Amino acid sequence: MLQLSDSNGENRVKQKFIMHANQTLLYQHVEFLTKLRPFRNHLNIASLDHVRDYMKQEFATYGLEVIEQPFEVNGRNYCNVIASYNSVGKRRLIVGAHYDVCGDQPGADDNASAVAGLLESARMVASEQPAIDYRIDFVAFCLEEPPYYGTHEMGSYVHANSIKHLQQDLIGLINFEMIGYFNEGDQPYPDPRLKAAYPQKANFIAVVGKQKYHDFNQRVFELMKAKADIDVQIIDHPMVESLAGMSDQRSYWEFDIPALMINDTSFLRNPHYHQMSDDIETLSFDHMKQVVTCTYNSITNL
Repeated sequence: MLQLSDSNGENRVKQKFIMHANQTLLYQHVEFLTKLRPFRNHLNIASLDHVRDYMKQEFATYGLEVIEQPFEVNGRNYCNVIASYNSVGKRRLIVGAHYDVCGDQPGADDNASAVAGLLESARMVASEQPAIDYRIDFVAFCLEEPPYYGTHEMGSYVHANSIKHLQQDLIGLINFEMIGYFNEGDQPYPDPRLKAAYPQKANFIAVVGKQKYHDFNQRVFELMKAKADIDVQIIDHPMVESLAGMSDQRSYWEFDIPALMINDTSFLRNPHYHQMSDDIETLSFDHMKQVVTCTYNSITNL
C-alpha cells in the first residue's frame, strides 16, 4: 500500500492498482474469429487476410508499432503480424499465438481464445505503459495447424528463424495456446503419476514447457501465480515433453530460445478439440479474464 495525503493534510491509503483484462473485449475478439466464414484455415487466404487486417487495426489502435512478416508456402501468401512495445529495448520478449484453424471449424478454444489473449495483453501493456527495460513483440502466427504443423513452414518457425541472431538478448517466448476451456469435472492425464501430482478438477491453467528451460518456465509461473485468481500450475516434466512441444514454442526450441505455452491442457480436457463443436458457447470468459490478467504480470516483470 502507498500512504498519501489529501489537500486537507489527512492521510488516505491507496491500494496498488492491478491491471485487469477486459472480459467484454475478449468475447468480442473470439466472436469475430469464430463467426468468420469461410473458416480461417490454410486454404482460405481471404479469411486469413481478414484476420490479419483485424489484428493490425487492433494493434494500431492501441498505439503499438505494427509490421507484417509475409512468407510464401506452396505458392500461397501468408503473414505473421508483429506489434512492438518499447522497441528501443535491447532485450526482447516474444508473446505469441497462432490465428489459423485446423480444417473447417470455428476454432474457439483452438485458437481464438489465445488470439484474444494476445490482443488483450497488448492492449493492457499499451494502456498501462509499464516502465520496463526490454522490448515486447506481440506476434500473431499463421500456419500452426496441419498440414504445416511441425515443419519449417510454420509461421512461428519463420519468425524464430528471423530473430535467431538476437539469441543472447532474447528473454524467451510466452505462447498463448488454448486458454478458454474450463469446468469442474475431472481433469484427464496421460500418465497416472501426473494425476497424483496435479489438480483433479479441470479448472486450472498451466505453464507448459521443456525442462531444459525450467528457469524461464519457473519465473513465468511464479509471476503469474503472484497475481492469480485462478489456479496456476507448471508442467515441464520430461514425461510430458512430447505434449509440451505441440504448438509454436517448438519452433523456438530449434534455435535454443526459451519458450513455453500458457494452456488449458488442450485435447486432454477439451472434447471439442478440432471439432465443429469448438465454438464460443463452450468457453469460460471469466476464467480467460483471469488467465490474461495474471499472464500480464509475467509479461511486464521479466
